[in-house]
Amino acid sequence: MRNLLALVLTVLVAATTFSAWTFGWFEHLKVWAWFPPALVVVLIFLPTSLLSRRVYFRWLAILNILSAVAVGFLSFFLLAALVSWAALAVVRMAGLGTDSAPIATVAYLGAALLGCAGLFSAYRLRLTRVTIPLAHLPRFWAGRTIALVSDLHLGNLRGAAFSGRVVSRLSQLGAECVLVGGDMFDGVKTNVARAVGPWADLKAPSGVFFVGGNHDDYGGRRGYFAALRHVGLRELANEKVELHGIQLVGVHDGETHRPDTFKAILDKADLDANRPSILLAHRPENLEVPERAGIDLQLSGHTHGGQFWPWTHIARRVHGQFAQGLARFGRMQVFTSTGAGTWGPPFRLGTRAEIVLIRLEPA
Repeated sequence: MRNLLALVLTVLVAATTFSAWTFGWFEHLKVWAWFPPALVVVLIFLPTSLLSRRVYFRWLAILNILSAVAVGFLSFFLLAALVSWAALAVVRMAGLGTDSAPIATVAYLGAALLGCAGLFSAYRLRLTRVTIPLAHLPRFWAGRTIALVSDLHLGNLRGAAFSGRVVSRLSQLGAECVLVGGDMFDGVKTNVARAVGPWADLKAPSGVFFVGGNHDDYGGRRGYFAALRHVGLRELANEKVELHGIQLVGVHDGETHRPDTFKAILDKADLDANRPSILLAHRPENLEVPERAGIDLQLSGHTHGGQFWPWTHIARRVHGQFAQGLARFGRMQVFTSTGAGTWGPPFRLGTRAEIVLIRLEPA
């Protein structure tokens, strides 16, 4: 853990230094007059994130939000720095001039505008519709829908107001059941009961179910899950429930990391191969375990699709075809939602904050 934190801090320092120095060099400015405050703002992101897991102070939450936004803009300014040097090389090779200032002005202004667009996009909740065929689908489910939402990350940045928006949108969909795929919470100290209060108004004919994600574990799942059960959500506690002929299995994130534990839970579920089965699990990982157990469809979140560059690229490298959307692993289908909220920098560019409406059809 210490090595990871050291690596992240090193990357933040290097990225801030490079992007700030590049801007100063191109614009003929004295960088060191304003660089230290910018570096401090970026570097307090990790300490405030870790401290927020243990205590809550309003000023701490505000510092965490501001530093998260700063880290997000840093990603775009790093891109601007790279573009500036590439553009300067092209301009000089073409003999078009030697003044570097206009290049950086355009690049960094473009980066700032992209950052603002990313901030706006992160708060624009969208609906993704997908049709998924399942073998042996009971007549009851043909044409009916399941709503999937994950990764709200309620905490410093998002609270009851965001919950209310999500619940309002879900209520309008008329889904037969609603599935919450983990990371309802960000893992920080917050007024949990107030944050999830709007969920008491959500009703679905066949129920509202949830499993935990990794951030739910960071903050202590006992209190989080109790709050969710209190407002009417049903915990899928590493178990199977029957929904009009569909076998719905939920496994918490902490239990999916070890294949042997994961396998034991699915074995205990005693799946019937002649009826469709859906697994709700936070991460699209260790997929060989549910595929061998006979799961027909896994629904996940966690990846956020990477949220924005360069993390979108990294998410694709880490999760491959399962970074977002519908894919197949052997005989099992896997759908990964990009999530409704954000973690860290509250930006989205190239991904969407989404609720997913899944229409089931017979295969």
